[in-house]
Amino acid sequence: MALRKVTLDLPENIYIRLQHAARATRQTFDQIVLKAVQQGSPPDWNDIPAEFQADAAALERMDDKSLWSIARARQAQSDFDRYQELLDKNRNETISDPERNELNKLRVESDRFMIRKAHAAALLRWRGHRMPPAEAL
Repeated sequence: MALRKVTLDLPENIYIRLQHAARATRQTFDQIVLKAVQQGSPPDWNDIPAEFQADAAALERMDDKSLWSIARARQAQSDFDRYQELLDKNRNETISDPERNELNKLRVESDRFMIRKAHAAALLRWRGHRMPPAEAL
């Protein structure tokens, strides 16, 4: 990993807090600052499976209202029920080839839905919004 040198002016109180954290954890000041930057930076969509990265990247350009809409979205109950039905058939080895294709399609759609929802929530948190409990979303 290539490193870049950065000069940064920190408010005194943050500098002291980071110094204390470095001493308390027996880490260097640079390690503590790097950790703070990593934890405080926007979520990395490169950790998302390649087939969903474009969706996650597009979310970063959305306004907060649009992100809230995605974060609060609910999957259609009928899709969830059908997915469960097909999973049961697959588990019992009674699934047909067309049903297996449908199951794969529903899995991808479900994964895309959940990744978009989670990424939207992560972006909102990073932008300073308080998130309600998961069951409220």
